[in-house]
Amino acid sequence: MNLEELISGLENFNKRALAKSITLIESTNSRDQEKAKNLLSKLKPKNHSIRIGISGVPGVGKSTFIESFGLYLISLGKKIAVLAIDPTSPVTGGSILGDKTRMIELSMKEEAFIRPSPSSGTLGGVAKKTRDTILLCEAFGFDVILVETVGVGQSEIAVESMSDFFLLLLLANAGDELQGIKKGIMEMADMILINKADGAGFIQAKNSRTEFENTIKLFKPKNKNWNAPVLAISSIEKKGIDEVWNKIENFQSSQKTYIFEKREKQNEDWIWTNLKSELEDKLAVFKFSEVVKIILEDQTLSSIEKEKKISELFFS
Repeated sequence: MNLEELISGLENFNKRALAKSITLIESTNSRDQEKAKNLLSKLKPKNHSIRIGISGVPGVGKSTFIESFGLYLISLGKKIAVLAIDPTSPVTGGSILGDKTRMIELSMKEEAFIRPSPSSGTLGGVAKKTRDTILLCEAFGFDVILVETVGVGQSEIAVESMSDFFLLLLLANAGDELQGIKKGIMEMADMILINKADGAGFIQAKNSRTEFENTIKLFKPKNKNWNAPVLAISSIEKKGIDEVWNKIENFQSSQKTYIFEKREKQNEDWIWTNLKSELEDKLAVFKFSEVVKIILEDQTLSSIEKEKKISELFFS
């Protein structure tokens, strides 16, 4: 599909055009990258979506929650996109790309689009081109865009830098949880969900909810006009899912200025991130050029002199 066909497809809710556009965005081919830039520059986002980042400890049930949450949103007449970031092997570079198979019912819905993407070793577990993919999904007209990240930890702050609302999923075992979760990521959460509040874990989840509510009171809120709620839910039994959405809707309606200012700051950050990425790509190619090789092999030059010469050549 050419550029005009991709744009037309995006404007007319053509999932094939969206999938091809994302593939173009993720391509490392220089021609594809140039085409992707042209595509992004011509997009017309509908600006009504909410971007929700989702993270949590391994085994917390992120995919199960996303499916239950997504199906509930569809029942309300919403269209949703799920950008599920899969871990990439540091050895082979391959990724599992299995999130779609764990959301079978949701993936069959016409109103849903699920796109697993390899993290490619990117810091924060968020695929390098996820930000651009979000823009594509907004131009497509999705009401809710969910970004699921790899695991949880300090590096996962990347998802907060590209979302309006950050959800943190935890298990009903406060003592162990607090040991495995960095303070920083809890401070960034706009809402904390204690998942698997069902069966034998129901009472424990309720107790954990109280403990986490007390814990986050000790943190300095990132938004002075919003206190992060803590909910105990069951993704399997679909209990509390409606309350999660009610809280997010309340945030979206009451924090319009905050969301606007946050997106403005994100847009500025994205510009510098993209410029940095372009410089790194060019530097990676320049590193193996013949002229650099000659400088490095010159035994008459000190390491500082070599660095200076290489720098002058690169920026000339």
